[in-house]
Amino acid sequence: MNDEPLDEWAARRNARRPAPGARRAVPLGDGAARGAHVAPDTPRGMLEWDGHQWVPSGVAEDHAAAVEKTNPQDAAARVRLPRSSALPPAPEPWRPTEEFWRP
Repeated sequence: MNDEPLDEWAARRNARRPAPGARRAVPLGDGAARGAHVAPDTPRGMLEWDGHQWVPSGVAEDHAAAVEKTNPQDAAARVRLPRSSALPPAPEPWRPTEEFWRP
């Protein structure tokens, strides 16, 4: 078994977790949380990460108001992109193996 030191595991775990104060919106109502496009007019519960769990912090009247409060553009800026040298090379275009001559 590959035993990992606790400090390395904790650093990896903390890198995946949201920063304290991060916010997200979840639809209020019955059923599981669904995509924003399913019911954009329903109220959203605002949750804030306190470092250990998501705690309620307010209510937004619809999806548009929730987006203004959560700023998802900030989350997109934190996504790591691969190095361009790590991407596979572009495929060669297909060419027939022998030339075709029409009589």
